[in-house]
Amino acid sequence: MTNDAKKFSDLNLNKPLLRALDDLGFEYPTPIQEKALPILMSGRDAIGIAQTGTGKTFAYLLPILRQLTYSEQRQPRVLIVVPTRELVVQVVTEIQKLTKYMSVRVGGVYGGTNINTQKTMVHGGLDVVVATPGRVIDLSTVRSLQLNLIQKFVVDEVDEMLNLGFRAQLLQIMDILPVKRQNLMFSATLTEDVEAMIAKYFHKPEYIELITRGTPLAKIIQRSYNVLNFYTRVNLLKYLLGTDYDMSKVLLFVKNKKIADDLYEEMEQDFPGIVGVIHSNKSQPQRFKAVEQFEDGVHRVLIATDVMARGLDVKDITHVVNFDMPKDPSVYIHRIGRTGRADKTGIAISFVIESEQILKRAVEALMNKKIPVLPMPEEVEINEDITQDEKPVTRDKNLAKLKKIVTPTGAFMEKKEKNKKVNLGGARRQEMLRREKERRDKKRDR
Repeated sequence: MTNDAKKFSDLNLNKPLLRALDDLGFEYPTPIQEKALPILMSGRDAIGIAQTGTGKTFAYLLPILRQLTYSEQRQPRVLIVVPTRELVVQVVTEIQKLTKYMSVRVGGVYGGTNINTQKTMVHGGLDVVVATPGRVIDLSTVRSLQLNLIQKFVVDEVDEMLNLGFRAQLLQIMDILPVKRQNLMFSATLTEDVEAMIAKYFHKPEYIELITRGTPLAKIIQRSYNVLNFYTRVNLLKYLLGTDYDMSKVLLFVKNKKIADDLYEEMEQDFPGIVGVIHSNKSQPQRFKAVEQFEDGVHRVLIATDVMARGLDVKDITHVVNFDMPKDPSVYIHRIGRTGRADKTGIAISFVIESEQILKRAVEALMNKKIPVLPMPEEVEINEDITQDEKPVTRDKNLAKLKKIVTPTGAFMEKKEKNKKVNLGGARRQEMLRREKERRDKKRDR
């Protein structure tokens, strides 16, 4: 930091917040924190354009908490909406750290857990609620969570919320909130959907944008390898982990849950006990434990899908590995933004197969920067075996035009033959008929 750089003590923060920041070891605000504080404290609506790792969570929490006065009312005054339950927990944790010397009641609510427990917590009274959109609707529908006194409404990671299909819930929430409120929105990108939402619900918002959208953080070194397939990627990953001991905390992205599980099984063979995995099929306790073990250094590698890693805030990630390239170039920016934080250099490595070269070029166009290609190490085995997912799918265009001819099977023919028989009822009925026939025969013989 330069001598003329502002410290948190130079900003309009109160003593309880400054003491908490000091305990956390934070002395200097990030650029977005410094710029956001006066804008947000003015009461104006604001839009923050910020990638993960820029300090945006504190950028909106500090001014909100600075203006939050003591109250005994049960209805919350601040509502913060985020896309995932993991992010709910993280934001609640950050608030608890910042309010160590304040009397602020904060609670997190999200789906996939007992709603009655959350009803009891909300009924007990909260100042700040951090929530996923669906659970806000659930609790407000049964009137456990009343939103008529909300003064400040924050939508964090709005682009991801829309990607996850929460558009209808977000609109419903904004329709039932008080008209007179401060709206704050943070996003890494501004899509047409986001801008339409801003135009309808925000009043002359101030834009806080310190870097060009899509521009990666300057402290991230980017590299890539051209690889053949899944198994070659696995071999390359094992080689890098086995030879580069600076890869001490690696966040590894994959495109879906199946690849996450397959890769975990492959890695456990050579690196048992130091690899974790999170995706939506894992239970909530399993996901929290995996993140905790990664933070504590028990796991050297954490395999994650994009949805589960959204908003993941783990300090000192040394490397981000793109096991495969994302289809959306902005997602690449989100991924690599997990490293290179707090004045530390980070490294992002991408494994790119031939069909993903077009995705890589889209990323480079967004960043206006080439990602260097490194030669494949000679020690890495090029495995030509392919997985079921990698097998080419062949489709005969004329197949759909042909009539489907069904040839009856033996079982089918046998069933038809059985169906010709007359149903005479059960065994008891047949025995009665037999006896009646014998009685008639005897009577006739007489």
